Amino acid sequence: MAAGELVFHNEVHALYSDHHGWLYGWLRRKLGCPHRAADVAQNTFMRVLSARDALCGVEQPRAWLTTTATRLIVDEERRRRIEQAYLAELALWAQDSDGYPSPEQTLVALQALEQLSAVLQAVSTNARLAFVRHYLDGETHATVAAELGVSTKMVQKYLAQVLLQCRCVEQ
Repeated sequence: MAAGELVFHNEVHALYSDHHGWLYGWLRRKLGCPHRAADVAQNTFMRVLSARDALCGVEQPRAWLTTTATRLIVDEERRRRIEQAYLAELALWAQDSDGYPSPEQTLVALQALEQLSAVLQAVSTNARLAFVRHYLDGETHATVAAELGVSTKMVQKYLAQVLLQCRCVEQ
């Protein structure tokens, strides 16, 4: 270890030994929570280590430590407020939107899809295609008729077949 490093190490050790207990007590009274006080005290000394040049020539270490600790508390409070605002915004968003369907709603939807699938398997290919193109793809009767090479009247009959089959499954 170089001479400069040894001097710094000794200064940090002395600062920690002489003032950690006092800082922890001060923070405990200020914060009212021994766990937060221990965290902030630790973070204060970590900040001291990262600001090693500032450590040289400190005449009032307790004032420096309390200032550093206070700044850490303010930073922590700022982060906490941002987090609370974010969580509040998420709660509002979830409240405004329908959110995810309940398990019961999911089950009902799956059962309906299974019934529709069974109906579509039971009808002719043209009836199935007409239903899918019109109700799911949103195409007009005329467009579906042109795709299938049939009249619009026939498309209407296909759609009626599927809907009638759906009605039979319900009962």
